[in-house]
Amino acid sequence: MAIQRSSFVFGVLCSTLLFAAALSGQASAHSVTQTFRVNGLPLPSASWDRQAGIDAVQADAWFENYKFLNGENLERLRIHYATLGTPHRNAQCDIDNAVLVLHWTGADSRALLAPSFMKALFDPGRPLDARHYYLIFIDNVGHGQSSKPSDGLKADFPHYSYGDLVNLQHKLVAEALGIKRLHAILGMSMGGMNAWQWAEAYPDAMDGVMPVVSLPIKVSGRNLLWRRIVTDAIRSDPEWMCGNYKRQPRGWLQSYAVLRMMIDSVVHLQETVPDGAAADEFIEETHNQAAQIDANDMLYSLKSSADYDPEPGLSSIKTKLFALNFSDDEFNPEELHVLERLVPKVKNGRYAVQPGTSISRGHLTMAQPELWSQHVAAFMRWLGDAPPSAAD
Repeated sequence: MAIQRSSFVFGVLCSTLLFAAALSGQASAHSVTQTFRVNGLPLPSASWDRQAGIDAVQADAWFENYKFLNGENLERLRIHYATLGTPHRNAQCDIDNAVLVLHWTGADSRALLAPSFMKALFDPGRPLDARHYYLIFIDNVGHGQSSKPSDGLKADFPHYSYGDLVNLQHKLVAEALGIKRLHAILGMSMGGMNAWQWAEAYPDAMDGVMPVVSLPIKVSGRNLLWRRIVTDAIRSDPEWMCGNYKRQPRGWLQSYAVLRMMIDSVVHLQETVPDGAAADEFIEETHNQAAQIDANDMLYSLKSSADYDPEPGLSSIKTKLFALNFSDDEFNPEELHVLERLVPKVKNGRYAVQPGTSISRGHLTMAQPELWSQHVAAFMRWLGDAPPSAAD
C-alpha cells in the first residue's frame, strides 16, 4: 500500500511535468499590448488520471513584448490557465467569488485539477465548492503550457523571478479576467511563497491568502542547499552545453534524486527504503522520472526563487493570512519556529503546523489535500463564508 501511494503522489508531480512538454513592483498595465483568447477545449488528461479537470475551461492570455523585472524581453509571452465554476457579480457588477489557486515548482494547473484535489477541495460540499466559487488555476511562466525554455529558446529564454510570477498572475487576474479583487488565494510550496508576495505587493487585491508549506523568509538553509546542489549538477555537466543540450544531461538525471529525497518525509523513506536493493530501485525510479522533465525548465524554475524575501514587509500586510505547514516537512523545518516568530507581525495573521502522521508525506503532503482540507474550510469561514452543503 505504501509503494502504491508513493507512485500516485509522485505521479501528480512527474506526470504533470511530462504532460507539460515535459516583489517588488507591479507590472505596468500600459507597457504591454495584450490579446486574450479562450479556446474552450478541454485538454487531454495525464496517463495516471483519465478524468483530470474534465469540467475545467482552458484558456490562454498573450502578452506582447513582455518585459521582465530584470529588463529582459519576450516578444510574445503565453500564460495558460484553467477555470472552474461561474463568476458571481455583486451590486457594483464586480466579480466577488474568485479564488486563485497556485501550484508548486515544476507542476501546473493540471496537478490541481486531479481527483484528489477535486474530491477534497472543489467538489460539492467541499471547502472551495466550484458551484459557489470561481476558481482560477494558472500555469506560471516556465511551467505547463505557458511560455518556458523548452518551447525552443532554451538558454536564451528570459530569466524570470518570483516577482515576475506574481506580476503575471496579477495581470492575468486583473486584465484578462477583469477581476478587481480576489476573494482568496490558496498556494502550495512555490504557490504559497507567491501568496505571501501577493499580500505585500497587492495589499488591497484580495480578502485573504492561505500559503501552504512555505515560510515568509528568503530561501536559505536546506531549501537553498538542495537548489544549489541540483543547479550546480546541471550546469557543471559537460553534456549541458550551456543549456543547448541534445539530450537531458546526466547531472540532472542524477541530482533529481536529491529533490525526490527532500520532498518526502523521513518516516516514509525509512519505511520504503529499508535496504540497498530498495535504495537502488528508488534511484533508478528517479532517473526514469527525471529523463521526462526538461533540465532547462527546472533550472530556470529553481533559480527564480532568488528574489524571494517577504520578511521585511510582513507588518505591511493588510489582508487576512492563514499559513499552514506540516511538522514532517524537511523543506520548512518546524524546529526553526519561523511561523511562530513571524506570523504575529502580520496584523490579521494566523498559522498552524499540522503534525505528521504515518500516512503524511512531509512537503509532499501538499499533494494529499484530504489530510488538510479542514484548514481550508476554517480559512474560508474566517473570511465570512458559510460552509458549502453537498445538497445545495
